[in-house]
Amino acid sequence: MHSFRTAARAVRAQARAATLTAHRARVAPGRERDLVVQACKAALAAFLAWLAAGWWLHAPVAFVAPWVAIVLVESTVYRSIAHGLQQLAAIATGTVVATAFALALNSTLLAMAVVLPATVLLGNWRRLGSQGIYAATGALFVLTGPSVGVTTSAARIGEAAFGALVGIAVNALIRPPMYLRSPRSALLDAADEARSVMEDVADGLDGAEWDAARAGEWHERALHLSRLVDQARSALGWSRESLRVNPRRRSRAVAEPGSAYDDAVTVFDHIAVHTAGVTRTVLETAGEDRSASWPGTSLARPYAAFLRRTAEAVRLYSAARFDDGSAEELGKAVEGLRDTLDELRRRLPDAATGDPEDLATYGTLLTQARRLTDRLAPVDPSG
Repeated sequence: MHSFRTAARAVRAQARAATLTAHRARVAPGRERDLVVQACKAALAAFLAWLAAGWWLHAPVAFVAPWVAIVLVESTVYRSIAHGLQQLAAIATGTVVATAFALALNSTLLAMAVVLPATVLLGNWRRLGSQGIYAATGALFVLTGPSVGVTTSAARIGEAAFGALVGIAVNALIRPPMYLRSPRSALLDAADEARSVMEDVADGLDGAEWDAARAGEWHERALHLSRLVDQARSALGWSRESLRVNPRRRSRAVAEPGSAYDDAVTVFDHIAVHTAGVTRTVLETAGEDRSASWPGTSLARPYAAFLRRTAEAVRLYSAARFDDGSAEELGKAVEGLRDTLDELRRRLPDAATGDPEDLATYGTLLTQARRLTDRLAPVDPSG
């Protein structure tokens, strides 16, 4: 019964997420709308390639053109061009090798036994990147077709090139993708999650209302925070790549994300590490059944206060970087963090019980707190 309820909750959560995604795509610009636009562009590229190769020209293997076109409407214009060149090289190589062996051996079955292992190995060549598999695919199209001939193989390569041109052109000329919103959105999500986790842990420590289950939940959320930071780092790379050979950048004088984003990713990486360290310490303590005496009343409240001040400093840091926040307010918040940290240091001797494990726990938490405080120091919002 418990498993059924868990599965039902998961299904409801997925349904809510899908509904929210559709709503976001409809009402405002964002990642969701970008995905919808790219899907429509891929379908358009395939339709145009088939319209020209299959309906108008009646090409012998016309399906190759829309197939290549649809897969080359990539997430960035630069990636469409790079992958297009790699894919064409792979398809041409597989097609030529398969045609040559099939004609020389006069047997597609023998040619398949020789060519497929070679083209699969060729697919691992670094210069072909993720498109290497198309060498084996191109060979299979030749060897499983109704007939093998130089003319048909040349037409297949020509249609692949035509499909690549259509896919790249559609991606570059019709709302070429730009992902300038994604890094900011990902970092704001990380900031919100960091604040939420810290405030919940602070409430638990302050009221001594925590156990192994609750500590485990905090730690899972802290690990999720690390994944959000990784997503922000990835989004930053996508954002910069999306501006390469992008016509919209030239027409709108769009600048790529500056060093402020790199600095923010570094800071949030430290926040994630600190949060994971705190929650891991609490979780391990709960697992050792020391929750009744740890972290001790002399340190619990000051550390809870530190976490709350940290959560507020994270909010101010995020505002200073990406909104209209004040660096002066952030500076005051960081000073408050340092005061709280000094209070923790003063109370440490009184809290020390002589237990080496307790001393190691306190020392770890204080070290992480000091590093995080230094990272949250005021910055120039213009980056």
